[in-house]
Amino acid sequence: MTPPIVKRYLIAFEKYKWIGLASFALVIAGSTVVAMQPEPAISYIGSAALTYSGPPVSFSTTGTQIQQQGKELNEEVLLSNQIIAGVAEKADLNPKKLASSIALTLPKKNPRTGELESNILELKYVDTDPKRAIQVLAELMQSMIKLSSDINTGRLQAIIQKINDRTPQAKRELQIAEKKLEQYDRIERTAILAAENGSLLSAITTSQNLQRQIQLTISGVDGQVRSLQNKLGLTVGQAYISSALSADPIIGSLRTQIYQSESQIAVLTKDLRPEHPTMVQLQRQKQAAEELLQQRATEVLGGEGTAAPLPGKIAGIRAQSSLDPARQQLANQMVALQTQGETLQQQLAQEIQQEARLRREYALIPNKQLERSRLEQEVTLKKAIYDQMQVKLTDAKTAEAETTSSLSIARRPTVVADLKPPKSVAITLAVGGFLGVLIGGGVIFVLGAMEGTFKTREDIRESLKQREVALLGELPLMPVDDLDPEAMPVLLSADSPYLEFYEKFRSNLRRVGGKNLKVVLITSTSSLEGKTASAYNLGIASARAGKRTLIIETDLRSPSHCASLKVIPDPDATIEPLRYYANLSECIRLVPDVENLYILPSPGPVRQSAAILESSEMRRLIEDVRERFDLVILDTSSLSISNDPLLIQPYTDGIVLVTRPHYTQENMLGEAIDQLVESELGLLGTIINGADIIVSVPEQVVEVPTFRSQVEESEEFSARASKN
Repeated sequence: MTPPIVKRYLIAFEKYKWIGLASFALVIAGSTVVAMQPEPAISYIGSAALTYSGPPVSFSTTGTQIQQQGKELNEEVLLSNQIIAGVAEKADLNPKKLASSIALTLPKKNPRTGELESNILELKYVDTDPKRAIQVLAELMQSMIKLSSDINTGRLQAIIQKINDRTPQAKRELQIAEKKLEQYDRIERTAILAAENGSLLSAITTSQNLQRQIQLTISGVDGQVRSLQNKLGLTVGQAYISSALSADPIIGSLRTQIYQSESQIAVLTKDLRPEHPTMVQLQRQKQAAEELLQQRATEVLGGEGTAAPLPGKIAGIRAQSSLDPARQQLANQMVALQTQGETLQQQLAQEIQQEARLRREYALIPNKQLERSRLEQEVTLKKAIYDQMQVKLTDAKTAEAETTSSLSIARRPTVVADLKPPKSVAITLAVGGFLGVLIGGGVIFVLGAMEGTFKTREDIRESLKQREVALLGELPLMPVDDLDPEAMPVLLSADSPYLEFYEKFRSNLRRVGGKNLKVVLITSTSSLEGKTASAYNLGIASARAGKRTLIIETDLRSPSHCASLKVIPDPDATIEPLRYYANLSECIRLVPDVENLYILPSPGPVRQSAAILESSEMRRLIEDVRERFDLVILDTSSLSISNDPLLIQPYTDGIVLVTRPHYTQENMLGEAIDQLVESELGLLGTIINGADIIVSVPEQVVEVPTFRSQVEESEEFSARASKN
């Protein structure tokens, strides 16, 4: 059995053989031109070598780094346009031609260590003049050495310039950081030192001890004041008033006058009436003395009596100003103790505030220490950067004296003649012929692959297997030589050897669809795939099996092909298609040569086929024939032409897709299957029509022509069944 890839190639060869032959002829012509070319002039290969080098003595790290970087020059730098142009000008050569004749081999790096396996750079140059080859290599090596030196010097100068540009900013940043630290120390350093040496904590402890002492003293003073209050029976305010009033001589004199007036009034009351002038005079003297007493008491206490409340009556003033010296001394002592207690209370409050302030200051010490540490670290960092830059600048300036080229001459140029054997015309033509066969065959294969159609039934079978779609049958390509131009290849003879393939198709369809399968829709992705012939022959196979079968041509965009079954269509059906479908007894015709087979010819081509397919007449027609026939086959238009198959699909029990090698597009078949499966439109399976299958005929074996003759026969068949 021929492999599928060979079949595909032979099919592509049949279609594109002239293009392949043209490609073969072009390659042969090219090889002939090459073979006829004269022998080239003798070439001379010049070779030289450079080596990586460094200064004999290295005093600076920067110089060593620059020399090491000089070993990393690549081919693009060493063979730059500037170098090539300079050498070409001195040697009077074309720069492009010179660049194509120079080969530079750089040393490789060890993949594990990253070190160079060698220090040698190989240079080769091909020229027809040996002296010029030596001159070019010498100039090229000198230019590379000078380029390496310039690059090293430029790198060093760039480092020095960058450091000089960055140094003022680093110095300013260091000065700003030092100034911030100095200002912070000026404000907060004292508190931090006090916390560090313990004086701040000692001050808090001293304040607490002083508070306890003041509280003890206040307790003692309060005890003495309470004791004096108990002895005198006076409060501190009352004691102050009584002491002040008792100590004033004027108040004492006025009290004496009042007492004398009262004594006289008491003596004269027995002999004189209150209206007596003497009694009135004494009352006036007493009243005047009392007013003076009250006025003097106010003056003594000060603030118009705001220092202490004055009694509203003279009797109260007289009572409060009548302390004896001993009680007056105790009252003065109580007032002094009260004053001392208030003073101690103020001192205690001040000490409490002082302690709180010290505690707040002590609580802020960690933050202050952290802030100072941050400022100090910033100063250290800035100073380290500045110092490192100064060290780097000094090192770079030291490297100026030792910076040289990283390359030196390892081997001076030498020239060797490049002698080649004479060219063989026969071998050149043979190689050209071999390449022509490969290229011509490759062009044919590529063009065949770019068509996007299935070439063999194996390709279609594999695609269906990947998409998990059932293959209902493989139908051979039937001969069409003895058919009329408008006829379809139908199996009217019961002895046809091709009938068994359609019988297998019918049985598989019945097995997949089940017992309830009655209405089957047959369509294809595009035209010329043989769907109408498949529908006709499926109907014949079903009728031969004793099933009452009806074929309905629902492709209303094409004329009827019922003449292939020896049935004459109704010429008036095109005028009123809906009335034509409404009269079931007239539109259904019996196929004369096949028992149990009926056909409903298409009235097409008609306009508005979609409206007819969706009409109630069509729906009632299919419902009626579903009850009358065992199998109803709907032959519709292709999915790529219209949506008519999808409009009539709801009336059916399943869809069968017809495929055909050389005609079915891979992408169109995939899209059609995906659409039918995702939309759950009842895809039963597919068939492969026009397959290259050997069909046995009694007394002879008729093999359906394959490959080259098969393509010709397929085109002839397609021309006759263009509406399939």
